Amino acid sequence: MRICITGICGFVGCSLAAQLLSSIDGLEVYGIDSLVRPGSERNRSRLRDLGCKLYHGDIRQQSDLDLIPQVDWVIDAAANPSVLAGITGSVSSRQVIEHNLLGTVNVLEFCRRSAAGLILLSTSRVYSIMELSGLPLEEEQTRFVFPEGTSSFPGVSPKGVNEGFSTASPISLYGATKLSSEVLALEYGFAFGFPVWVNRCGVMAGAGQFGTAEQGIFSYWIHAWRSKQPLRYIGFDGSGRQVRDALHPVDLGQLVAQQLQSTARTAPNRIWNISGGAQNSMSLAELSRWCTERFGGRKVNRDSKPRPYDIPWLILDSATAQRDWGWQPATRLESILEEIAVHAEKQPDWLRTCGALG
Repeated sequence: MRICITGICGFVGCSLAAQLLSSIDGLEVYGIDSLVRPGSERNRSRLRDLGCKLYHGDIRQQSDLDLIPQVDWVIDAAANPSVLAGITGSVSSRQVIEHNLLGTVNVLEFCRRSAAGLILLSTSRVYSIMELSGLPLEEEQTRFVFPEGTSSFPGVSPKGVNEGFSTASPISLYGATKLSSEVLALEYGFAFGFPVWVNRCGVMAGAGQFGTAEQGIFSYWIHAWRSKQPLRYIGFDGSGRQVRDALHPVDLGQLVAQQLQSTARTAPNRIWNISGGAQNSMSLAELSRWCTERFGGRKVNRDSKPRPYDIPWLILDSATAQRDWGWQPATRLESILEEIAVHAEKQPDWLRTCGALG
């Protein structure tokens, strides 16, 4: 089997390549990456050592994709993954759309010409910010909680948000490009007869992640705590009660390996939430407590001013993936956090290496 991974030198792309090569016999891995993300160059030598065939290119340029030979599957792991992308000045709104949406169009055209299946890595941020912000959350001492017995909000339970939850605007420019990519991918698959699976991933976390304050938060927080960089709780009264769940790329890789080897061309469901779930969830305040126990205490500043697109609570319910694929996350949150902590000790300048610091 031949596959192509876009964004292969990123944290997720590189992790998937390594895992899939170890789990699927005879697999050939091609990859394309623009290498614009600080730190991604480090993964290039590792991937070459694994036998991956790498192309330095940009999926926004169709001619760059034309260099890649015919493959059986494409895993689209290329994106600007920041929910603040396009509004903070680091990249323009047009650049976000070109990379996350027009890049997807080029990938889909490549799949059409190659008759290749597509596994699209999407995001939990396709879900409505307005609806998430309006959930009747309870305030516990260290976190927001969705209460048991609340049934008047479709698509959500204490186990998390499921695939039926609202995707109504606003969802951020980033979320909108990924949601649009999902729709286009499914339409291309139907029109041209190739399989498309969409995995809406929660917060990825693990050693070697290029974490920043607005994405890769678990990695960023631990590295910043260890290196004594300034930290602050933003919005929600500066309490740090906002909650997310963490997913290790190894667990995502186990599902992707199944999807690559599936003989099905279509399925009743083609969109799945893939995340750590309630058992792998944590608030920023709880993460700070963990860091205190691991590295020692320090002050976290409070900033009650809200930040655009921030939400108080988002846990994904992956019950549909468990039913359809027999999948559930195996890596526990404690193991993920300890893995990042060890990496932080070995790489004390990591935040600067991956561009998270000026």
